[in-house]
Amino acid sequence: MLDCSANASPVYGRSLLRALVILEFNTMQYKYYICDVFTNKRFGGNQLAVLPDASGLTDKQMQQIAREFNYSESTFVFPPEKGNTRKVRIFTPSIEVPFAGHPNIGTAFVLATSGIIGEFYEKTEIVFEEKAGLVPITLHKLDAGSFWCELQAPEKITFGKSISVEIFASAISLAPGKIITDTHPPQIVSVGLPFLIAELQDQSALEEASVNLNGFKKLAALDIIPDVHIYTRSNDEFDIRARVFAPFDGVPEDPATGSANCALGGLLTHYNDESDGNFEWLISQGNEMDRPSSLKARTQKKDGKVISTYIGGNCVMVSEGIIYVD
Repeated sequence: MLDCSANASPVYGRSLLRALVILEFNTMQYKYYICDVFTNKRFGGNQLAVLPDASGLTDKQMQQIAREFNYSESTFVFPPEKGNTRKVRIFTPSIEVPFAGHPNIGTAFVLATSGIIGEFYEKTEIVFEEKAGLVPITLHKLDAGSFWCELQAPEKITFGKSISVEIFASAISLAPGKIITDTHPPQIVSVGLPFLIAELQDQSALEEASVNLNGFKKLAALDIIPDVHIYTRSNDEFDIRARVFAPFDGVPEDPATGSANCALGGLLTHYNDESDGNFEWLISQGNEMDRPSSLKARTQKKDGKVISTYIGGNCVMVSEGIIYVD
């Protein structure tokens, strides 16, 4: 324990002061906030670390900080380069990603809660600049200073490879018969970040699923980004229950994945027989991790094409502090 009292020796006091001066001149200090996203209760939803002013950090330092927090993602906020609200960069513990859902929702929440984007009444709209493009976010002020945030995906929905039920089932440790293909096969879908999405027959199969790394390696060998989203239809207060596995990104399982569920909404809308309309789903995720999450996906379809996809939810602040960077 450091003795900072009046009884401390002068020599010790000078040594301590010298150490503090060295610390001050050889490190940078950055404010951070930690919030839980897609929940209105602390210690649920998806954790997020946000550095609201990351100016001066290198790519290497941002990756190190994200690994230090070790959440599924951390965000680093910079002044805008194209005249929008802010530039935002998103890192998992192992890589930078061009777009993700809960980091955008949580970052908007932190900037609003901390007053960084200024005071507003009832509703405001902001825009983040990201590698995938511009991400518009609407914030609704609720009671007791809380917020509900919704983003619009930065890209139109796109479809990639489909794979066999057998290969997909192997990756998630299930029998092939538990994969449903009535609506679509296991297929890559993206609205800014690609996921391999498949439907399961019931909630029991959803709960049973687990990562088989050998199966994920087979996906990678097929040149498929092995970030897997599985879901099943639900008949309770939720329309859909889902899980997401991304072990090659340093995220064995994610408790709430906005970008994946936004893509799922677009996928289901694409295969819907109606040529026009607005659609929405309330989605549950994270229960198997004891971090229950609630996400609301909605889409718009016109002339048979999905024209926009959205994902929204609540957030709650957990902590704040200073991180030191050499």
